[in-house]
Amino acid sequence: MKLLEYLKEDSEAHKILFTGLDAAGKTSTILMIQRELSKFALLSPTRGAQRRIFSFLGKSIAEWDLGGQENYRIAYLKNPNKYFEGTEITIYVIDILNKDRHEEALSYLKDVIEQFEKLEIEPPIFVFFHKYDPALIKTSKNELDNSIDSIQKVISKDIKYKKIHFYKTSIYDPPTIIQAMSEILLSLYTKAELLQKTIEEFARKLEAKGAVIIDHNSLIVSTYFKNKESENILMSTMPYFLALNDSFHKFSNKSPEELANSHMLIQRFGDYFIFKEILIKDNSHEYYIILHKQTSEFNNSYFDTFGSLIQEVLKK
Repeated sequence: MKLLEYLKEDSEAHKILFTGLDAAGKTSTILMIQRELSKFALLSPTRGAQRRIFSFLGKSIAEWDLGGQENYRIAYLKNPNKYFEGTEITIYVIDILNKDRHEEALSYLKDVIEQFEKLEIEPPIFVFFHKYDPALIKTSKNELDNSIDSIQKVISKDIKYKKIHFYKTSIYDPPTIIQAMSEILLSLYTKAELLQKTIEEFARKLEAKGAVIIDHNSLIVSTYFKNKESENILMSTMPYFLALNDSFHKFSNKSPEELANSHMLIQRFGDYFIFKEILIKDNSHEYYIILHKQTSEFNNSYFDTFGSLIQEVLKK
């Protein structure tokens, strides 16, 4: 189960552009969401444009990972119709630790926006201030935040583009990337609010403190949190549940049907955490739910009903 599935090109797919300088962290961000951490040591610079198709809530997403080496950047700018046309969302990754290249990164961001203007398109741009690592936050948070503030001020002053949004991300803090990507992709989905209401009603019925629905891509579909504490716990533990689930699927002797009907139950912090696949008929992708409850009690029939509700929302 991977974020990026190699499928035939889909002319109706929503085009998302990943761009920025080389070594900014574009590909490692993608691999982190794929949970392909073992490939980090083997990473080499992306050659040209890597195109992949994946599915999110029934929509086809075309992800373009543009290698950031200078010769490739020149080629993209010379042929904007091929690389930039049809872009609906842009994710621009900046390595906040490499101060020597911040000016170059901002210059290339301006170049990309110029191509959008020539093509008469205005996709929202999500700037990832990348490598905002937890270990560095402990020792150099003020310095990191000052660098980010400086870049934002330059963007606000010199780049006249209305749709620019900012995130702080790190592969060593997976929720920062998962939350950012999920929010960005949900902006394409008109039924997001209905899904949100559905999980809120379900979580309250089960007297849950919190609930998160995740799809097969490790992307968040919707959430419910009774308080900030539950949100922090669920978001920080979500990657570990996903990794455990991958291991169970890889090494278990159970059939896919048996695995789908099973669940993980973990007790921590005096509460219980339940991880379970949500069965949705006529859907080729998996969806999972993580519940945070005070008790371990739950009824499987509730999850079957919830799966049916989600199915109806996805069909509408």
